Amino acid sequence: MTTETIPLTQFSHGGGCGCKIAPGVLAEMLSTTLPGIVPPELLVGTETSDDAAVYRLNDQQALVATTDFFMPIVDDPYDFGRIAATNALSDVYAMGAQPILALAIVGMPIDKLPLSVIGRILEGGSSMCREAGIPLAGGHSIDSVEPIYGLVALGLVHPDRVRRNAAGQPGDALILGKPLGIGVLSAALKKGKLDAAGYATMMRTTTQLNRVGVALALHDGVHAMTDVTGFGLLGHLLEICRGSGCGAQLSFGQLPLIGEAAAFAREGVVTGASARNWASYGQNVRLAAGIAPWQQALLTDPQTSGGLLVSCAPEAGDDVLRLFREAGFEAAAVIGALREGAVQAEVCP
Repeated sequence: MTTETIPLTQFSHGGGCGCKIAPGVLAEMLSTTLPGIVPPELLVGTETSDDAAVYRLNDQQALVATTDFFMPIVDDPYDFGRIAATNALSDVYAMGAQPILALAIVGMPIDKLPLSVIGRILEGGSSMCREAGIPLAGGHSIDSVEPIYGLVALGLVHPDRVRRNAAGQPGDALILGKPLGIGVLSAALKKGKLDAAGYATMMRTTTQLNRVGVALALHDGVHAMTDVTGFGLLGHLLEICRGSGCGAQLSFGQLPLIGEAAAFAREGVVTGASARNWASYGQNVRLAAGIAPWQQALLTDPQTSGGLLVSCAPEAGDDVLRLFREAGFEAAAVIGALREGAVQAEVCP
């Protein structure tokens, strides 16, 4: 087989952020973990399931550190590398930080994949690091049963400009930067239903760097920020709600959706991870009458390299949308608001 004809997804049981352990299972696993050392310099740790750790270096700088990796979501090795690297860097941007360097995480079935294929995966990841303006400065590799690729990503931010997922305020507007539906497109790809135009949409969305996060963090009206990935929109929104001690209300009709994904979802083409997500946190969601099963599937659809979810003062909404649009995020939209009350997400048509 040539590099172009080896379908990478055949080697993995799941792909992209759909590989993530379901949030309910993860919470149970972490509940038995002994508390670690928490120095005063650790500004963000594990307490609110934020996107990255943040460690204060001095009065002007804080180090943001994260890691993210997964199995192939597409068959093309170069594209797989690009998506995985973009997804990993997103966690740095979600904290409001500027990436400074990355390290590669590589696990490959050496007896099954030609070295040329593995090389193309690495090239794809390196290309996105170059686009982000940072060096890929090393990493670690192992021989594994399934292909795994991702990055350790480091960034810098002023300690006062860190944007956590736990500082939202009741009344805040909720703004989503990228359209939903990547998980559905990946499911369609595996079923052989995704055409060239749909694949191009998938690649355009998953390889768009969320670097607008740096500019958003400089705006005083932006209170909280996260990126929407494997737990789906509702899962990551509920993390904001828990950390901020409030609820949220969404309007499905205002959600930016990938057109092809919405059509597939109506046909029942969805991921297994979507159902696992709902089983983990559905008890904290109230769906209004009229929300169809395909809509629920998109609300819990695992997003690989998804968009930033911003909680901002209502009067800052126009500025936030302007920053998104200037950075090329044309689909960015106000999707709802935080509100006082119990940690619960309500979804109306």
